[in-house]
This record gives sequence, C-alpha cells and structure tokens, in this order.
Amino acid sequence: MLDLVRAGGISPSAEEVAARAGVGLRTVFRHFDDMDSLYREMAEAMRNELQPIVAAPFASRDWKGRLGEMVDRRARLFERAMPFKNAADVHRHRSVFLRKDYETMRSAERSALEAALPAALKNDKTFFEALDQTLSFSTWRHLRRDQDLTQAQARQTVEYTMRALVGAASK
Repeated sequence: MLDLVRAGGISPSAEEVAARAGVGLRTVFRHFDDMDSLYREMAEAMRNELQPIVAAPFASRDWKGRLGEMVDRRARLFERAMPFKNAADVHRHRSVFLRKDYETMRSAERSALEAALPAALKNDKTFFEALDQTLSFSTWRHLRRDQDLTQAQARQTVEYTMRALVGAASK
C-alpha cells in the first residue's frame, strides 16, 4: 500500500495491494481485517518515518526564528506526507480511523504553533488563525497542486505570508 500511494495511487484497492505484494487477496485480509486496519498500518509507518523531523528541537531561541524553522520543517514534512495525506483524504469521510488521525494531526500542528509563539500573539485569535492557515497542510497542497508551484516557490510563498502576518501583528 505504501509503495502504491508513494507512486501516486490515490485509492489503491485491496486487489492492487495484493498484486503489488505478490500475494493473493485472501492473504491481504489475513493480515488486515479490513481497509481501515490497512490505513492504520500505513499511518503508523508514516508517523515513524516523519517523527524524527517532528521531534527535532528548534535551534532558535526566539519565536521569530522558531517560526522560520517551522516553515522549513513543515515544507519537508508536508512534501513527504503529501501522497499519503491525499490518499487518506479520499477515504476520510468513510473511515473513523482516518477522521480521528486527521484531527490528531491538526491538533498537533496547532499545538506546535501555539508553543512557538509568545502569549500575546497566541491569544490574538485573528493572527493565530491566519498563521495556522498559512502553515497548514491544506495551504501547502493548494500551492503545490492547485497553483503548480515548485517546492521552493511554495516554501517562499509560505514564508512571505508568515512574515507579512508577523509584521502586521507587530504594528
């Protein structure tokens, strides 16, 4: 499943997973009760792959520096996770696990942002929501897929928007 999604498959079927693995369909379901259990395994593998990036401490001591590091870090994370997030989003409406996983990831993103900001900015709801949107996966996907920007262009766009928001909040 990971290989199929990484190669661009948005919604690989159990039959495709079996064919890719070189096993019969029954073998797939001997290892996985249903597609949700396959999604769980895929999510766990992605979490393990991305955890070193997420867990790395920020080098910067000040909040503006941490925000700059966060832009770089999220660009790397989102780029690696994009095929899996796109595939998960296709099935999220019918999967309790994928809905909960999405909510957990969004909560973690917001918590990391809150932790990076001084109290005055964290408590400025308009600023916080604008910055959260700017640094979100949905913005990254929009820039990369819908606006067809390169990774570097998307990162520059996010950084530009983040700096504009910080500048506006500092006035």
